[in-house]
Parts: sequence; structure tokens; C-alpha cells
Amino acid sequence: MSEAYDLVVIGGGSGGVRAARMAASYGARTAIIEEFRVGGTCVIRGCVPKKLYVYASRFNELFDIASSFGWQVDASFDWPTLVAAKEKEISRLEHAYTTNLENPGVEVIKDRAVVTGPNGVHLVRANRELQARHILVATGGQPIVPDIPGAELAITSNEVFDLPRLPHSILIAGGGYIAVEFATIFAGLGVNTSIVYRGDCVMRGFDDDLRRGLEAGLQERGIRLIYQTTIKSLVQQGDDIAATFSDGVTAPFGAVMFAVGRRPNVEGLGLETADVELTAGGAIAVDEYSRSSCPSIYAVGDVTGRAALTPVAIREGWYFAETVFNNNPIAVDHSLIPTAVFSEPELGAIGLTEAEAATHGDIDVYIARFRPMMNSLSTRTERMILKLITEADGGKVLGCHILGPGAGEMIQLVAIPMSMGASKADFDRAIAVHPTAAEELVTFKGPTYVYRDGAKV
Repeated sequence: MSEAYDLVVIGGGSGGVRAARMAASYGARTAIIEEFRVGGTCVIRGCVPKKLYVYASRFNELFDIASSFGWQVDASFDWPTLVAAKEKEISRLEHAYTTNLENPGVEVIKDRAVVTGPNGVHLVRANRELQARHILVATGGQPIVPDIPGAELAITSNEVFDLPRLPHSILIAGGGYIAVEFATIFAGLGVNTSIVYRGDCVMRGFDDDLRRGLEAGLQERGIRLIYQTTIKSLVQQGDDIAATFSDGVTAPFGAVMFAVGRRPNVEGLGLETADVELTAGGAIAVDEYSRSSCPSIYAVGDVTGRAALTPVAIREGWYFAETVFNNNPIAVDHSLIPTAVFSEPELGAIGLTEAEAATHGDIDVYIARFRPMMNSLSTRTERMILKLITEADGGKVLGCHILGPGAGEMIQLVAIPMSMGASKADFDRAIAVHPTAAEELVTFKGPTYVYRDGAKV
């Protein structure tokens, strides 16, 4: 005998949790099914523990410059202490997420779910059958592991937070968010760190000035960058792992981490029983309201292959509930999404890059480069970059790109006026807060250079 619900959510991550909570608050009988831990990738083994480890890694640099401010510091680092503190915090968050689901009446089911048709869900462990007017798939993604000999010897972002000990050295494959963030984490904790990447510069898709600025920052922190190269095989070599590269070189490392991308979690979900269509990249194809090709099945978050960012998944889950259970159809605007990379130096971006904007017509480009005030009493020479891209002659702001301390915090605030269609003149009307790095965004006197008729002037 099956049990009937208005909504069954498969996946207890940020998007699924928000959708379930909202639907229940609108009176829907709702169940959410999670086979691992409530909170999903972001809370359990993603954004939250990653940011905590970023904080831990930054103390090293603060200790380095402390003497220039009159402090003498004798510090040491203990990896197990950090791991235990992280686990305590994510366990607190997991409990909070579960409580926030139960308060509006969501039934939390710890099991594996398989879709059995347009309105059917099977619970594998409990061997129960559920019926639902609507099914929401919010199963997120998982790290890609290359199909190479010895791949099982490497770790991914799933295992990295709970290593039994800190390796003496690490090789990280990849050039995106996860690769550069963990490279700076490990380097900051004293690990000899290398990145191997098939491209010619990290953070493909970001503005080129910031990519090169980040590259210089990584190198200044002692991170070795191996470009236009891939790993062909891994072999255990004593306590180390020997990596053989595409150029024929073999070298040992204390650990190897794959951060070469993520893929949607759709395997074994039974989506074919409901004729749910997938994209060429293996994601669930959805319309602007997150509805799949099967009218009763929706999907939000990373499993849809749209913007793989937690706040986007949360917004998609919220708007799904508004559309389906509150008779208020609204679609998420994916055209202007702020993002931050918590590397060292930190990176924040929103809108068009210079290369993209230059194809849209005449534009003005404003750039400021300067040493952060925190480093002014030390010998550190690293420079911040703040870049504003606008339509010609003080027009609409098309892009903002920041590299340096606080970039993530700044870009969140810049996202507000940009989402309102602010112009350079609107930015100029704001009075600067001094002394801050962000004041550069409202004190640009004239463009650093311009594009007219497609040519840089």
C-alpha cells in the first residue's frame, strides 16, 4: 500500500530543503528524502566547511605580517583540532536544517529514493512506496573522477575535509573554484601544493585581469602551477602517490585530489520510468519554472545543470514552491548572478567580463590596482584589482570584478545596484567610505581605456 503526499522532494540539500519548507508552509503534505545527511553538499562537504578551512588557512599570512604591526607570534597548527571543530559546526547546522523542516510539518525520511513513474517514489531501505502529486528532484551533483589507472588512490571534495592527517604535499587537478580554493587552503596550512590544469590559466570564464592577478597570487604563496598538462595515471609509491603526467614526467605527492568538475546526480534515480528528459550534459532538462518533460516532476539546483551555486538552488526551490503551491508563477532570473571564489587572493564577480562586454557595443573600462592597506606596513607587494565595466559615457554598469581581501563581501553589495540597472553616474553619486578598498568603485574619475566600434582605444 502506498502513502500519498502533495510533494515528495528527493534530496535534502539547500534547494530541496527550501522547497519543502515553503511547500509545507502553504499547506502541502510534504516529505523530503535524503540518504546521507540533511544539508546537502553545501552544508556537509562544500561551501560551509570549505569557508571554515579557508579561515584557518588565512591565519598563516596574518602571522607573517603581525610583526609589522608590533606583534610577536609563535603559533603552530593542529589538523585534527580543525577537523573536529568543523564536524561540530556542521552537525549543529544539520540539526538546525532538520528542525526547520519539521517545524512546518515536513516529514524527513532518511533513505534512498527511486522514481517509479510520474507520481511514484520507492524507498529502497524501507521498501515503502510513496505517491505524490508532484515530485521535486534536488539531488545536486558529485565530483567527476577521471577514468585513469589508479584513480581510486586520489581524493575529491567529498573526502578532503576528513583526511586522517595533513599530507606533506598535494597535487590538485583542476583550475576552477574547488581547485584554487583548496590549493590556497593547503598552502596556507603549510602543505607543499601544486595545481595541474589542462588550460593556460586558472578560473576559465572569469575576467582575464582577475585570472592573471589570481595566478600571481597563487604563485606568490608558493603554489606551483602546471599548465596544459593532465594526469595519465596514479600509482602507490610507499606512503606517497606517484603521478604520471601527459608530458611523461612522474613525480610523488603525499596526496592527489581531483577537482576537475562535477556532474549531476541522476544515476539510479529511475527518471526513465517517467520519461524525464536529460540534457546533453546529463542534467535534468527543465523550463523556466523548473518543470521537467514530465509535468508532475520538477528539478532544482545543480542537478539541472544551470548555475551550480547554493543561493541559486535556494531561489529555485523557493520559486518552485511559489509557482506550484501558492498559485504565484515566478521564474528565477539567471542572467545576473554574483559569485565569489574564496581563494587567496579572494575573487568576486558579477556581470560581463571585459571580453564579453566588448562584443555588446561601446564600453568604458575602469581599473584600480593598489596594495591593500593591511599590507602597507609589511614587505608584501601583492595588489588588489577593482574593475568596473560600463556602457559608454557613464552608462549602465555591465560588470564588476574584484580581486583581493573582502572581494566576496563587496560583490554581494555591488549586486544590489546592478540588479536595479545602476549606471556609472549612480555609482558616482555614492559618497565614499574612507579608508576602504571598496571606495575605489565610487571614485573612478575617468575610464582607464574604452572600446569604440569594437576596438580598444
